[in-house]
Amino acid sequence: GVLLAFFAFAMIGVGVSASGTSVLVLLAKRVEDHRRAAAATIVWLMMILGLAMTAGITGHLLDPYSHERLLVIALAVSLIAVCVSLLALVRLEGNPGSINHASAETAAPRVPFTHALREVWSEQSARQFTIFVFVSMLAFSAQDLILEPFAGIVFQFTPGETTKLSGLQHAGVLCGMVLCALACGRFGSRWMGLQFGSLRVWTVGGCLASALALIGLVAAGMIGGSYPIRANVFLLGLFNGAFSIAAIASMMRLASTGRGHREGTRVGLWGAAQAIAFGTGGLIGAAASDFSRYWIDDPGIAYGVVFFAEAGLFLVAARLAFRIEPQPHPHQAADKSTSYTAKWKRKEHHEPAI
Repeated sequence: GVLLAFFAFAMIGVGVSASGTSVLVLLAKRVEDHRRAAAATIVWLMMILGLAMTAGITGHLLDPYSHERLLVIALAVSLIAVCVSLLALVRLEGNPGSINHASAETAAPRVPFTHALREVWSEQSARQFTIFVFVSMLAFSAQDLILEPFAGIVFQFTPGETTKLSGLQHAGVLCGMVLCALACGRFGSRWMGLQFGSLRVWTVGGCLASALALIGLVAAGMIGGSYPIRANVFLLGLFNGAFSIAAIASMMRLASTGRGHREGTRVGLWGAAQAIAFGTGGLIGAAASDFSRYWIDDPGIAYGVVFFAEAGLFLVAARLAFRIEPQPHPHQAADKSTSYTAKWKRKEHHEPAI
């Protein structure tokens, strides 16, 4: 049974990582530059909405808990997931032939993948963003597998309550994503009169606030049952959602910087960094909590040590995000300069802008 479960979870990880990275590359290739950030935001919102709904519904159905009830719910969720995944694949790529034909004249000459990857890695902004994605996703995912056991052991939550706690966290992530999208988008500038910070501000601020929320979980482990764990977990999700959606929007914007016709390679590199960090973070977080509990008798303090380390990773990620500077390719800089020149000429001759 354990061997079969190991194989099943490994296959889930491979499938999620492969499909997630492919979807990001597909977005970068199929969506126009000015719509990429919005498209990625919608995709991530739908993903988090599915996670929150699944965790909330299954959490309610798990109580009163029994092994038989758990197996039935797990089977039902798995069957629904397979059916929904198959439906999502229908016409996902549309008509790639027509798109390839339309972009044939502007496409760059084909080069080996390793050569394209070296070109992208040589770009400072792409390299910095790759490292940021890895560190931030490492911190983001390290608490994913230990939050429910932490609530069960320290706060005596039932399996149903811990599952609902996970749903509450994902609800916070969803709220953080929507809040960031509204504040940085047209709603913030049109209805509120100003934009509440740039994507960089939301990315850095979200990482710093996530670190603060994890420090709150450290305090939760020390205080125990009287601590408002649900509010803390919701805030952790809120801050995680704000930083992650800002990072995703930044990723889609950075995909167009640097050497032309490398959007898919850049997004693929960042998607691979995210997938590797997500799997590694879950493994390291679980292993670190087991190691900490082996040496520390108090489970609350043992988990707190791991949460404190994750907070440190978020601080490192915030510093990395603050230092990322997009460096456009010389051709892009020339185009931008040309557009400024044209705009200046229109003003001088009082020509209407198009």
